[in-house]
Amino acid sequence: MIAWLIKKFINNAEQTENQEVRHAYGKLGALAGMALNLLLSSVKILLGLLSGSVAIAADGVNNLSDAGGSLISLIAVQMAQKPNDDEHPFGHGRIEYLGALAVGILIAFFGVELLSSGIKGIIHPQLASFSWLTVALLLVGLLIKLWMSRFYRALGSKTDNLTLMAAAKDSLSDALSTGAVVLSALAALLFHLPIDGYVGAAVSLLVLKAAWDVLKDTVTRLLGGQPDRETGKQLVKMLMNYPGILGVHDLVLHDYGPGRSMASVHAEIAADSDLVAIHEVIDTAEREISEKLGIPTCVHMDPILTRDEKTETARAQMAEYLSSMNPPLQLHDFRRVPGERNINLVFDVLLPPEAGELNALKNGINAHAKTLDPRYRCVIHFDRDYFSQNKKSKEE
Repeated sequence: MIAWLIKKFINNAEQTENQEVRHAYGKLGALAGMALNLLLSSVKILLGLLSGSVAIAADGVNNLSDAGGSLISLIAVQMAQKPNDDEHPFGHGRIEYLGALAVGILIAFFGVELLSSGIKGIIHPQLASFSWLTVALLLVGLLIKLWMSRFYRALGSKTDNLTLMAAAKDSLSDALSTGAVVLSALAALLFHLPIDGYVGAAVSLLVLKAAWDVLKDTVTRLLGGQPDRETGKQLVKMLMNYPGILGVHDLVLHDYGPGRSMASVHAEIAADSDLVAIHEVIDTAEREISEKLGIPTCVHMDPILTRDEKTETARAQMAEYLSSMNPPLQLHDFRRVPGERNINLVFDVLLPPEAGELNALKNGINAHAKTLDPRYRCVIHFDRDYFSQNKKSKEE
């Protein structure tokens, strides 16, 4: 099975947007992790029992927890492949996030247990019986953990698999903890210093730090964290290259699990465009962007007036004012609606994350508009900028 997965991994190195390939990557990482961690934990727990070392035994128990985490990862990857159903029309991809969350909780549990053992070793210090063979085996285990960290990161980064990325962080933490245990063994062998309990406590803190990082990243994904900025920039750049599209705004990436994102975006077009022709452009853009980025994309058309001189003058004046603010703001979907006594300026304003209080902001914009023409009254809709980037021009 593992040989088949490695062959599939090599043959499909550039097809990671394919869900079958992602599944193979996830299986490969989970099975390799279980096998290696069970081997390491068996050797270290045996060494810990023979030498009486709390630090080595703690490191072995930590590797055993990693084997359990790999099992959870395998189950999560398998369940994430379930097809869409009536209750889950967007699939089950977010189960991978739950798998990463379970791994983080498991790491935290063993971290607390290790800390307790380390504290006991500090209160009641004993000189463990180390040998040079023990040191050599620990160094081999350290090298294996470093390799596993790189292996997990390579698979996880290619497939955006949060569970594998969590395992990569945990493996690096394990390598550091094993290095600390080696120092403890050397201190006992060379200087007869009983620092085993202190090293065990230090190992537990590294484990708890790894658990915190995993849990923080996973919870951020589950709650809807910052979308991938590079993907957003690439999508906007591609869309601006299509004829008839004058501007792009309100881009949102919807995350339904690794490799299962969807995008929605508004594209500005001239109000006097040929409806059939521009609709064909939009359809082409949706299809080509979806195929190239592997993200189903929905483009909404926003018509804007491009030949009305008064509208364009008002738009330019308000856009200049907004761009001069701190932080700079962007204007889109601008309309000028004359009435008997007032002239409504209807537009959207794109807000960066650091924008201030909205009522004060709205009052300031209205006040500036009246300096341009006392009849102006602004009707403003505020949008949130999820990517904190300026609109790209066609030349860019």
